[in-house]
Amino acid sequence: MVPLSHMAPPLKSCLPWAVVAVFALVPLARAGLPPELAAQLPDATSRPIDFVRDIQPIFEASCVQCHARGKAKGSFSIETRDDFLFGGDSGPPALAGRSADSPVIAMISGLDPDIIMPQKGRKLTRDQVAIFRGWIDQGMPWPEAITFFKREPANLHPKELASIPAPPGAGNPVDAIVARYFAEHRLELPGPVDDRTYARRVWLDTIGLLPPPAELEAFLADRAPDKRARLVQRLLADHQRYAEHWLTFWNDLLRNDYKGPGYTDGGRKQITAWIYTALARNLPYDQFVAQLLDPGALAEGFTRGILWRGAVNASMVPPMQASQGIAQVFLGVNLKCASCHDSFINDYTLNDAYGLASIYADGPLEIAECDVPTGHMAKVKFLYGELGSIDATAGPAARKQQLVEIITGRQNGRLPRTIVNRLWQRFLGRGLVEPVDEMDRPAWSPALIDWLAEDLVAHGYDLKHTMARILTSRAYQLPPVDAAEGGPNTVFRGPAVRRMDAEQFSDAVHGLARQAHQRVAGKLNRHAALSPRPEALPLQPRWIWGTAGAQDRTPPATMIFHRTLTLESAPDEAQLAICSDDSHVIRINGKSAGRSRERNSTYPDWIDIRSHLQAGENTFEITVVNLPPDDGRLASIQHDRLPEPDSPAGLILYGRIRTGAEVHDFVSDRSWSVQTHDKPPTTDRFDESGPGALRELGPATELGGVDLAPWKLGEYFLDLASVPKDTLPVERVSLVNADPLMIALGRPNREQFTTVRQTTATTLQALELTNGATLATLLETGAERILAEHADGPEALVGALFRQTLGRQPTSKERSLALELVGSPARPEGIADLLWGLVMLPEFQLIR
Repeated sequence: MVPLSHMAPPLKSCLPWAVVAVFALVPLARAGLPPELAAQLPDATSRPIDFVRDIQPIFEASCVQCHARGKAKGSFSIETRDDFLFGGDSGPPALAGRSADSPVIAMISGLDPDIIMPQKGRKLTRDQVAIFRGWIDQGMPWPEAITFFKREPANLHPKELASIPAPPGAGNPVDAIVARYFAEHRLELPGPVDDRTYARRVWLDTIGLLPPPAELEAFLADRAPDKRARLVQRLLADHQRYAEHWLTFWNDLLRNDYKGPGYTDGGRKQITAWIYTALARNLPYDQFVAQLLDPGALAEGFTRGILWRGAVNASMVPPMQASQGIAQVFLGVNLKCASCHDSFINDYTLNDAYGLASIYADGPLEIAECDVPTGHMAKVKFLYGELGSIDATAGPAARKQQLVEIITGRQNGRLPRTIVNRLWQRFLGRGLVEPVDEMDRPAWSPALIDWLAEDLVAHGYDLKHTMARILTSRAYQLPPVDAAEGGPNTVFRGPAVRRMDAEQFSDAVHGLARQAHQRVAGKLNRHAALSPRPEALPLQPRWIWGTAGAQDRTPPATMIFHRTLTLESAPDEAQLAICSDDSHVIRINGKSAGRSRERNSTYPDWIDIRSHLQAGENTFEITVVNLPPDDGRLASIQHDRLPEPDSPAGLILYGRIRTGAEVHDFVSDRSWSVQTHDKPPTTDRFDESGPGALRELGPATELGGVDLAPWKLGEYFLDLASVPKDTLPVERVSLVNADPLMIALGRPNREQFTTVRQTTATTLQALELTNGATLATLLETGAERILAEHADGPEALVGALFRQTLGRQPTSKERSLALELVGSPARPEGIADLLWGLVMLPEFQLIR
């Protein structure tokens, strides 16, 4: 990029110091303050002004966001001293030796409401205005070496693992890098925490649960030197508990939830089954990202975003949401500000945000600044041109594939560095880069973030491998430090003390209360993720429709698919895996057997159909509607044109039928006959009756198999078809809707991308924990169950509760107080009081 100072007239680029005085003779387009306001200015600072100490911090805090780093609002740049002195549209900003008459002082003083600068961001204090006046009066000294050019972003380029300086030494390479860091900062490296503290810490961090007393005691009794590493491996290998813990983390990042705006009427699509399956199977992270960037039906909810009803700000149309999410989640940069105007918080511009958004647009995007159309069309581009380019002439599918190749390609060092930074922050309380969404900043240990990132890449993007590296490192095992000890430049001394998150606290209390949840709130069959393909299926289903090419796009239509199945006797097992685009209703033997409930609900679904089948002939009728665009959401899709009415359409299903050893499976294929209505659907809501008379189309048209784009269901659909109904106990709150307790404790509504939750205690949390009905009811119910389980007396009951909550026996004083609360014989209300007292303890709520 050519600096603005190099594009100025020749006079400006060689401006001598003596010429500064000439500005006193140049007429200014904007004058200083009128006398009555100038009299209110603070006196100029008389001490010698040092640019680095006094002026540079002011520029950094209040000026560079609009007038440096490649941006020049009003044609005014401060990237160099020459740029500053030359000025912008309003002329030169300052008169050497005459600060009271200088336009820049009029602007930064805040005395004239019509010309306050900065317009956004941090305003200058009176002391800062006095310093700035002193600097102008002293001739505006500015060391030539100091500039405010656009900085090369950190953490962007890969390195070869062997080239990263890691001191030699046995064991975890992280330890050698951290030991050198401590030595460089003249810090003594403390010893590791005790086994009990480590076990509680690592149990909560890997699977989100407190260590069961029996397992904790077995770990404490183990004398093997590698027991901590073996514990980490065992916990990471618990695929179900691992997936159900980390589901919370990815639901926050990908703003996936189970209810809220858009979920009931097709404006938003959850991706729960995809996330859960990816976690349970430890999908390599580069493939994880690729499937989100260029998704099929299971994962498309992330880049599709939220189709809000009615008109929305231009920065919230779906392609802009995709741009914001991709940049923040995978590249660690915040584009929300740059989606409306050039950012005030980083160096990204409106063109950057629109360039990335254009990859996901069906046509050209007009740039709107602060929601005002500019008349300029966005140019398709990636944020970092040096990593690769996007072909603007390619179609949306090709552009998304090019984006995948850039972001997951070897040339992009940012992807692995962003995720290892998130994992480090998750486990140790502070990131290697802080804040975690400002990855253009350098890490406090560049060698450590480089080594962890390249080690992740070298091991096939296996996140569990990187987790084990961190969790078995000496850095993770250090004694905890106060999280409030400083800002982004705090010297690392050990893991920060952390609070349990909402889900960890709720899971712990539900476990104490022996209370599971009724059902999974998300669209998910956990067997399909945890036990892929327990048996080989004899058939291969096909996507079908009434006309060819429907997978690309086809007009709105209602298709009715028919077939029969003859059984000698009622089946022992009968289930249906089905997916349609857009919506469907299933009728078996004339009775409703299931339906998709949301508009555009292209979700694979599992339905038990055993009760609907009978000996003899069985008739199947499946009505599928490809709906027209939703009129209520058109304004949120495009400002200047309506979307095409045509869209992809299809049906795929697998019927698994067993009668003893006999197999009676059937699939969607050309054996189905098709009818359609002679008029297309005229409403944006599902209507199985359809408009107009029916006409026969003959056999169904096969479109392709389970991997067919745009749906790309793949092996998951066949896994779903082969597994039983999900009857696993629902023991984790990550699988259910938020209740008032979880909301108070910080579970977000997930309408925004949440990369870090608020950790400070709030008044709402205090009220909910002390007086909230959710926690009170849970503890009261749990007390009844606990009393029924313990017939061995109050002593044993108290000891068991201490071991379950705190991982230790009570002290003699604690035991005495607890027995007094519980009563003899034990009373439910006394047990509930003891439970409440235990879960309120910092020892319970904090991860040390």
